[in-house]
Amino acid sequence: MKSSPSNALRLFPSLLVVLAIPVPTFAQGGSAEDYARAARLPGEWRNLVLNESIDPVWLTVDTLVYRRQTSRETWRYLSINAATAARADAFDHDMVARELAALLGRDVHADKLPIDRLLGRDGAMLAVVPGDNRIVRLETDRIDEVELETVDELVLRPTRARRSRDGGGETAVLFINRRADAVQIEWINREGARQRYATLQPGERHRQRTFAGHAWVVATEDGRELARFLAQRSPGIALIDEDFQPAAVDEGRPESRPRRNASPDGRYAAEVEDHNVWIRDIGSEARWALTESGAADNEFTERMWWSPDGSHLVVMRVEPGEAHPVHLIESSPDDQVQPKLHTFDYTKPGDRIDHPRPMLFAVESRHEIPIDDALFPQPWSITEVAWSPDSAEFTLLYNQRGHQALRLLAVDAATGSVRTIIDETNETFIDYSGKTWLRMLPETNEAIWMSERSGWNHLYLIDTASGAVKNAITAGPWVVRAADDLDIEGRTLRFRAMGVYPDQDPYHVHHGRVSLDGGPVTWLTEGDGMHEITFSPDGAFYVDTWSRVDLPPVYELRRTSDGTLVREIERADWTPLLDVGWTVPQRFVAKGRDGATDIWGVIFTPSRFDADAMYPVLENIYAGPQGHFVPKGFAPWHGSRNLAELGFIVVQIDGMGTNWRSKAFHDVCWQNLGDSGFADRIAWIRAAAAERPWMDLARVGIYGGSAGGQSALRGMLAHGDFYHAAVADCGCHDNRMDKIWWNEQWMGWPIGDHYAEQSNVTQAGNLRGDLLLVVGELDRNVDPASTMQVVNALIEADKDFELLIMPGVGHGASGTPYGQRRLKDFFVRHLLDVEPRWN
Repeated sequence: MKSSPSNALRLFPSLLVVLAIPVPTFAQGGSAEDYARAARLPGEWRNLVLNESIDPVWLTVDTLVYRRQTSRETWRYLSINAATAARADAFDHDMVARELAALLGRDVHADKLPIDRLLGRDGAMLAVVPGDNRIVRLETDRIDEVELETVDELVLRPTRARRSRDGGGETAVLFINRRADAVQIEWINREGARQRYATLQPGERHRQRTFAGHAWVVATEDGRELARFLAQRSPGIALIDEDFQPAAVDEGRPESRPRRNASPDGRYAAEVEDHNVWIRDIGSEARWALTESGAADNEFTERMWWSPDGSHLVVMRVEPGEAHPVHLIESSPDDQVQPKLHTFDYTKPGDRIDHPRPMLFAVESRHEIPIDDALFPQPWSITEVAWSPDSAEFTLLYNQRGHQALRLLAVDAATGSVRTIIDETNETFIDYSGKTWLRMLPETNEAIWMSERSGWNHLYLIDTASGAVKNAITAGPWVVRAADDLDIEGRTLRFRAMGVYPDQDPYHVHHGRVSLDGGPVTWLTEGDGMHEITFSPDGAFYVDTWSRVDLPPVYELRRTSDGTLVREIERADWTPLLDVGWTVPQRFVAKGRDGATDIWGVIFTPSRFDADAMYPVLENIYAGPQGHFVPKGFAPWHGSRNLAELGFIVVQIDGMGTNWRSKAFHDVCWQNLGDSGFADRIAWIRAAAAERPWMDLARVGIYGGSAGGQSALRGMLAHGDFYHAAVADCGCHDNRMDKIWWNEQWMGWPIGDHYAEQSNVTQAGNLRGDLLLVVGELDRNVDPASTMQVVNALIEADKDFELLIMPGVGHGASGTPYGQRRLKDFFVRHLLDVEPRWN
């Protein structure tokens, strides 16, 4: 018997229900077009935000000039009178266009003036003309050319840059050879190798097109280096003078070569010779040995501090620690077929380190005044040595190894007795590398001290005579980020802070001013974003520039006395950027592991985002306790977009254990780097996905480098039920294998069982999911053996994984073009389940 259509519907009602359920659409990516788009968008999106940068310049104490874009192709220069808030054209644009056209011999339009930057000099405006290496003074009715070399703002200072860095826009350097001999101009590439570009004869000039951040060497014809210069955002001038001398060949310092340090009264000079201290009477040239026990394994050093009256001398004596050689094999050197062995010293956690001891001497009586080191027995460092104005005592800052004690001590010059001024201790760690700030005020017997003793990072005024806290300079449930400017006479301090506005992201940097004697803070910034301020020449006004990851820059003119707004200067317009498909990063906040603490992060979506599709989620992780890492300020391009464009949702999160929140928030990392804030991160991603059905938590990946590489792998080992694929680059996978300062700061000293428990090597057998390990064979930051020991453990555990070793590459191998492509391909294959079609 055949069923009628109506009977069929009655017989199979459940079939209709199944057919009615919508089937999710999975976003596709990994195509050649996706790869090409990800590669070209950084360039295409550049300069699409109008007035993203206005380059303000102060002509006088109350006259500000800046460049305002009126469209993508046009601009004008405006001036603001800070006293009246009035705004007008900075000069007669038509006149300047006519004058420049005559000077340059080409058409110049008034709304497209070829000016690279403006400079203020004695109330006059100087304009840098790009491409022509010319500077002109803008007068009321004419322009006058100015000699390039006379403009100090354009002259580049020699630098010690070892290599070029990426990220800067196109610029130029004008090399001017003032020497009597020819010189070579050489570029230093990103690996530190030199490449010759030009030869300049005496008196010649050479304009070199380059990029901001690129390093250049000036050398003699035989290749001996004279100076290095770093290209800046605006064109600069490298003056090569006769006083640039070739660097002497380092043949090692002879043991007998003296080091000199003159006393403040000019009577004596202290010299280190054969590891001992000698005193020379400058008038008579008589010499005598102040010490005789110095030796190579316990030497007196050239670190010396004379008392103001010249009667006493402090010399740092150092018992050297152990050497820890690390050996790297360069498999494929450029200059030979055979590999090369590189060996360098690399101190690791638990190693015996240098032991400095301050030694006190009465110079004229030629005797040592013994100092009891009971209060500084195990130094990580002894710094900030300083004498009191009356020469009665000197102070030193003692950081105890293990970083749980930080003491400001005073040593009596007559007796060598030691007293404690400040004794900062903590059961976990003192963040000496990020939150140590000491300023002695000897005129008032005071010191300004930074501390987290209240649970938040703040500044305190200390009585150095008694050691008592006179008052908290700053206080509250927020943190001081840095001290910027101290007015001793006015007894005020300008500083940066975070978390000061409860309704804002706690990572936003704000600026304030406060009395050293306490009291309310005068806040100089208030907008909901990251703030930078620059002051007028007399400090009476300042420009506050602020933005967010989801808000282009705002420029405000404010009054320094009370922080009040004089006027808004400009507000950047991102309409052209939005018009080409740019997607706004999404800020998101959710509760962490404790259900109470706010965790902040950001979400990047593809430019061709489809809210009806579902996308795999990638976490770009860096959980180093030294900072916070989610981008906060505006930028058209963030690195996370590289992967988002291939068809992923990319998130960045600051979980517990990272820096610049409360002390309790930070303490989660203590002896616990393997935690990496994962409980907070996973809760955050789940909360974000609950509001965003296009985030597919059945396909979650994670990637990072260095400490981020350590965390990326740890996510797979400890949370393989959540993360399904990972790329771990140059990870410090075992904290016993990595650099001493970073690891002992957070993991503590002496080395305990927790080091092994936190190691990715010991946990390798827990791997689930797909893994790519990346390492550069010449990594001097993180010992590459750290990655190879993980490889060994994974093999022993019979785990499948991928390994990419990059010959000739240092730290950050996945940041190279090939490393980036392999990282992308890995996630396209394993989370999009398609073969990359980039080729």
